[in-house]
Amino acid sequence: MKKFGGEAVIPGNIVVRQRGTKWHPGLNIGMGKDHTLFATAEGKVQFTHKANGRTYVNVVPAAMAEAAE
Repeated sequence: MKKFGGEAVIPGNIVVRQRGTKWHPGLNIGMGKDHTLFATAEGKVQFTHKANGRTYVNVVPAAMAEAAE
């Protein structure tokens, strides 16, 4: 884990280094061929648990993150 929930990231920042897909890419997240998750937009990291049992990593844009607070 390189960045935790609520931390600010910019495009290209590595969020999670992993083997396999323990965490899955969500909004504004890309996945490299070694399953590394990286930010594709500026914002704050957010983790989401879905009913299918998967945990998704998202980057919420800064404007949306401020509105939510």
